[in-house]
Amino acid sequence: MTRAPTAFETLIGGLDPAVLPASPPGTDPRYCRDWSGDYAGAPATVLRPGTAAEAAGIVRRCAELGLSVVPHGGHTGLVGGATPSMAGDEVVVSLERMTRVRALDPQNFSMVVEAGCILEQVQEAAREADLYFPLALGAQGSCQIGGNASTNAGGLNVLRYGMMRDLVLGLEGVLPDGRIWDGLKVLRKNNVGYDLKQLFVGAEGTLGLVTAVALKLFPRPTQVETALVAVDSVAAAMALYATARRGLSDLLSAFELIPQRGIALALDVMPGLRAPFATDAPAYVLMEASACGAVDLKGLFEGFLGEMLETGRIADGALAASSAQAADFWRMREGMIEAQARHGRHLRTDISVPISAIPDFIAETDRRLGALTPGSELLAYGHVGDGNIHYNVLPPRDLDEAETVALIRQCEEEIFAVTDSFSGSISAEHGIGLSKRAAFLDRISPLHRDMLERIKTAFDPAGTMNPGRILPKSG
Repeated sequence: MTRAPTAFETLIGGLDPAVLPASPPGTDPRYCRDWSGDYAGAPATVLRPGTAAEAAGIVRRCAELGLSVVPHGGHTGLVGGATPSMAGDEVVVSLERMTRVRALDPQNFSMVVEAGCILEQVQEAAREADLYFPLALGAQGSCQIGGNASTNAGGLNVLRYGMMRDLVLGLEGVLPDGRIWDGLKVLRKNNVGYDLKQLFVGAEGTLGLVTAVALKLFPRPTQVETALVAVDSVAAAMALYATARRGLSDLLSAFELIPQRGIALALDVMPGLRAPFATDAPAYVLMEASACGAVDLKGLFEGFLGEMLETGRIADGALAASSAQAADFWRMREGMIEAQARHGRHLRTDISVPISAIPDFIAETDRRLGALTPGSELLAYGHVGDGNIHYNVLPPRDLDEAETVALIRQCEEEIFAVTDSFSGSISAEHGIGLSKRAAFLDRISPLHRDMLERIKTAFDPAGTMNPGRILPKSG
């Protein structure tokens, strides 16, 4: 008796071989694991459309066969949102072949790019047209613009340019039934009812597959000034931020808090880096401003730093004398991240609180976690100019795996509890995915959840598009 083909075999049998991966999905970890290494899965198959029409055909056929679809970008997320199930029952649809810049309009300060374009390539395409796309992330060499839109990515320049949501003018997406929605207008003002593109931004692929994005561009900065300054406390750093927003004429684009221990970690793993100042300080601020045109940015920045030193609002400071020195300042932040990765399993959080509450939030969290786990290393840093703190915990190395996992869970619950007390958010920029779903659902009202579920059901009644992310699987 001849065996009937499975749904997956039927799917693959009806597709153009060009959309299939060059090797079996199980042999390529980029389809199975996320960047952090904390999540792993087993895709039933991996499909790689080269056009929106091919993507639509794949999604339509999956819907007909009742197969779940997991949209896949650069896989640099940290919440398991694009990691397939270990059950091997989900089809990974990778947008990596969809890399065209469809249009770039310098006078309209806009461009249309396909979802598989690497963020760094988008930045370069804008730069070649003497324009600027301001989204900047540590993973910009591998993350994809479709994933940036689907997760509402944040990054280093949010305080001046906003989140990805603020940079999207239009969007093209494949609905869970395989229809293509074309919302790729490049208009700044388009007040015609519900803003449908914004439903896709931050939805983490649960409402459809983003295939192209129309992006807002800006004049390319011709002047960039970067400084690293030492401060006596987190409170002093935040007071400096408020002053800098005014004193630098709203040209401030990045404002990063780095604890003293973060600098030490960076120096350990980044060859060639040197301690920035002769004497260590409790905290440091990495700040950057940019401008174009006739503004004397260097003079403005130098005058500002001089005043801050004279009035004692910073303990020491260095304005980068070259692009190489500026890059070294940023390498200190990158080195802190690298050192944590080398430590092994640790807790990464991504919270936000009101900017004015950051010093009290960090102090209270330090107090609680210091009592809970005195042997752990506590690191609070991040894009504090927009209220985003990454409060991370490096557990003692002598714990076994089970003890480490249990401690991480306890610490996360404590951090989230403090976040709640400051009316903050447990996810500032990374999203919900799988890892934060339970904590997220515990914190929203029944009405909030009902609204989310109604939206999900309206777009995806069968529950096959990235199931289990943000909301539990239906059925």
